[in-house]
Amino acid sequence: MDSIARFVIWICKKFNRDQIIQIIKELQDIIDHGHPEIKPKDDFKQRHPNYRDFYVDPKRPLDQDPNLKKNSQ
Repeated sequence: MDSIARFVIWICKKFNRDQIIQIIKELQDIIDHGHPEIKPKDDFKQRHPNYRDFYVDPKRPLDQDPNLKKNSQ
């Protein structure tokens, strides 16, 4: 049994019919219109944790071959 099915069974055991209907309406409202305080879990971030996770190297790029300096000295 997956976690959603267990969650549904838990809700049915804890709440009466009117409360479940109210929960469904609230969830549907959050899905349709969003809510600034309630943010759904970001499934994309879980599947791709390193997407656009980059940084800029603080060192400047090499202008010359580092071995070339050693030979000229």
